[in-house]
Amino acid sequence: MIDFENARFLKLTACDPQKSLDILENMLLPGEEIAASFKSIRDRVIFTDRRVIAVNMQGLTGKKTDYTSLPYHRIQAFSVETAGHIDLDCELELWFSGLGRVLFEFSAGAEIEQLARLIAGAVLPSPHSLSGMDR
Repeated sequence: MIDFENARFLKLTACDPQKSLDILENMLLPGEEIAASFKSIRDRVIFTDRRVIAVNMQGLTGKKTDYTSLPYHRIQAFSVETAGHIDLDCELELWFSGLGRVLFEFSAGAEIEQLARLIAGAVLPSPHSLSGMDR
């Protein structure tokens, strides 16, 4: 399980979604699709169309694995920091109801805007659901 007191994933780089699919094939729901996949030295973070899955390889051999599923519907707020001219890294912070904050740091080249769009689409109400509300 993610340590939400120190929930930080450092320097994630994009990786082949097919390799992540091989790791998660028995854990995904029918119809659930991988939207983006990232890895660090041993761990992975996979964004599907329904949730974030953090894969933590444990032990010396990495045979013991922890899978933490963070559903988008539990996100209360999120923040995106894009890359600059000197600092090429970018960040995504997610605040989960009842769980806490998770910070993902991505290496240069991560398409953070696409992740922000994915998260926004999953957590923000659709315009149709707002049409009956007083503004």
